[in-house]
Amino acid sequence: MEKGARQRTNAEKNHPGGSESKTGSGEGGVSLKKEIGLVSACGIIVGNIIGSGIFVSPKGVLENAGSVGLALIVWIVTGLITAVGALCYAELGVTIPKSGGDYSYVKDIFGGLAGFLRLWIAVLVIYPTNQAVIALTFSNYVLQPFFPTCFPPELGLRLLAAICLLLLTWVNCSSVRWATRVQDIFTAGKLLALALIIIMGVVQIGKGEYFWLEPKNAFETFQEPSIGLIALAFLQGSFAYGGWNFLNYVTEELVDPYKNLPRAIFISIPLVTFVYVFANVAYVTAMSPQELLASNAVAVTFGEKLLGVMSWIMPISVALSTFGGVNGSLFTSSRLFFAGAREGHLPSVLAMIHVKRCTPIPALLFTASKIFSIIFTSDLTVQIPFLSLTCFSHSPQCISTLLMLVTEKPDIPRPIKISLLFPIIYLLFWAFLLVFSLWSEPVVCGIGLAIMLTGVPVYFLGVYWQHKPICVHNCIKLITLVSQKMCVVVYPNVGESSETEMINENTEEQWQPINQPIASKDKNCLRPPSP
Repeated sequence: MEKGARQRTNAEKNHPGGSESKTGSGEGGVSLKKEIGLVSACGIIVGNIIGSGIFVSPKGVLENAGSVGLALIVWIVTGLITAVGALCYAELGVTIPKSGGDYSYVKDIFGGLAGFLRLWIAVLVIYPTNQAVIALTFSNYVLQPFFPTCFPPELGLRLLAAICLLLLTWVNCSSVRWATRVQDIFTAGKLLALALIIIMGVVQIGKGEYFWLEPKNAFETFQEPSIGLIALAFLQGSFAYGGWNFLNYVTEELVDPYKNLPRAIFISIPLVTFVYVFANVAYVTAMSPQELLASNAVAVTFGEKLLGVMSWIMPISVALSTFGGVNGSLFTSSRLFFAGAREGHLPSVLAMIHVKRCTPIPALLFTASKIFSIIFTSDLTVQIPFLSLTCFSHSPQCISTLLMLVTEKPDIPRPIKISLLFPIIYLLFWAFLLVFSLWSEPVVCGIGLAIMLTGVPVYFLGVYWQHKPICVHNCIKLITLVSQKMCVVVYPNVGESSETEMINENTEEQWQPINQPIASKDKNCLRPPSP
């Protein structure tokens, strides 16, 4: 495990897979293709943020806020805080232009152990559980019309979710272009559905149906407000905006990342904030707060009230939205695992790509296998609280890397420079939320922390321990060779693939973890070679 793609020696290049790479893409070798333009980049961000939540259960914010007016304020403020975090990620993305997103930033600034723990919790909890939930939501909305008087059978839900996952894994393995086209189409579909909801809301307001939007009614509370509940409302809102950082996972596949990464962020976050706020405005023009809280699928109830015979549009919209959400999450999370393997934190075969398609097939299959294990073996209701906690705790950690980068390594070239006030505001906001999370859910927070810390012994055994028995090395080598031949994959060419991967010796030294020894200047190794 400790020998990632960036640590491979000249002997590895003479491996059958290494010679095969030259047949796959000419003398320069194979590499990840830059096929993600500005439109597809926006589709990745918007498609990953807008899942099923805004259609199914925006009531979490309203329930904790205690009034319509305060709930709308929470949606707006959370959108602004998300925009602040996205600005920080834009600077990080062009300063450290490597795929892997927050994992790469944390590893480069705080060192290998911190980066590995971020990767460990992503492999163990965050992405498999999140993608399984979205896939099962898709299957539920597809099967529900066939079972109008009861719930669909659980086995049927799981099988359809598995079929959805298999189809999208095949698409992503086949072509980056196909995967981005699927993302673009389904993102456009969900935006059209939300545009319909917003338009219907405007029509309702034009008819005078804005009782719950009048200030005296909007701030009429239906429960005793408290700081703890307001914090939970912000937590729910932040969870709905989750996915805004996913484009940073595929930086090396962006066309002109120095321009398109910040542009995509600047376009997508305001768009999502606008859609979220006005969709919630539309909901309260047709439903009272009590009706909204009682609904298990708010958009479906909204459609039944206002669309009449066309109400079937809403369930289909939810299904399409979740299908696109699975595709976007699968696409980006596989790049995270690819980046982890390239740095030696996961088995090195996951850092290989197909010789012709130039897609990270082993990383995609690994991602899909983890999701399958969750779909067919786990009780998701148990894992979701830990999912929420672990998702929330990592964005502040990553934003803090920007402060460390600016203060400890001021000489690093920064194509985008934002005020330090932005990361400070973001960290203060999350400090407020995390304190109240610890106070209100100490057991859940403790278990989540314990799950994360299980990665410490794994790191020291799998990554830090260099002198493993020869039988272990031989076993890993055999598994890697067999997997390489089955998937027809090779290591991507690091030296010539793109300007974002050509790290000169001076920049390489600057990117070493703070308070860590400078790595070897061996061009084939970003860390000191094993003795």
